[in-house]
Amino acid sequence: MTSKWHGTCDLRLFNKSGLRGIDNFKTIHQAKCKAPLKIMKVFNNTEDGRCVVPILHSAGGIVGGDQLAININAEENSRAICSSVAAQKVYGSRGRSKLNPEGIWANQNCFFHIEKDADFEWMPQELIIYQGGLFEQNMVVKLDHTSSFLCVDLVRLGRTAAGEKLGCGVWRSSLEIFRESSEGKQYEFSDRLELSGKALESIHGLDQQPVFGSLTWVTPKGINKQSLSNLLEGCRIEREGLEGFMTCSLLNNGISARYRGSSTQAARFWFYRIWKLTRALRKSSIPRYMRIWPMQENASTDTDCPR
Repeated sequence: MTSKWHGTCDLRLFNKSGLRGIDNFKTIHQAKCKAPLKIMKVFNNTEDGRCVVPILHSAGGIVGGDQLAININAEENSRAICSSVAAQKVYGSRGRSKLNPEGIWANQNCFFHIEKDADFEWMPQELIIYQGGLFEQNMVVKLDHTSSFLCVDLVRLGRTAAGEKLGCGVWRSSLEIFRESSEGKQYEFSDRLELSGKALESIHGLDQQPVFGSLTWVTPKGINKQSLSNLLEGCRIEREGLEGFMTCSLLNNGISARYRGSSTQAARFWFYRIWKLTRALRKSSIPRYMRIWPMQENASTDTDCPR
């Protein structure tokens, strides 16, 4: 019988310039992890002091019954990006056991607290769900009204290179982003999705495409609305030359983008271009591919990007 993991990662991000005797801006971290999650070597972007944190899932993949929890506190004035060291695999669960023929769910629960003037980005590599896999992710993000949060989700349903589809598997996702005021929670974005069954075939779902992606950026409150409108137009232009169906829309304080198609590369390229535009609007450094990412092709439209 395969053992089930109950892994945790508790991460604190804070601004080193707030320490006595240190004047330069640099975000550093403190972490406590429980297997199979661990933090790899952390480094800093020298342009803006942003902390780059690679999170490793040290097991060979996720199986039914695995429970993962990631808790991140980005403190005042901190800047950080978190990613995974590799694409994550979710093994098939349904129909694999006589004791549990309906399969067992694997879960990942994330809670992020983004404090005053903090800028946090969550950009893991893609999730690959094998045929019959059951996976659910719940993400709750609490923002200060001055903070910024950007996240990406990219999932491939089935090992399509081997001719495999998701079959009876299921992918579920819940994302809640809110700010608190004297009147209670004020939701900036709330999104619940399930991809399975007929939704995989319907033209209102995946339309038989194996790759789904989403990017969400929530800005500090009070951002210039014309700047957001210009950003939206720029995001739509950046679809040029990429395969797949891509949509982008405005939030009250931010943007939401979706990808549906057959190419994780095309989805990554588009999301990178949007990421670059959001960084420009934030007057922050141009994003670079992290050393832990296997893909190093140039995704920009203003250079020799593969078409």
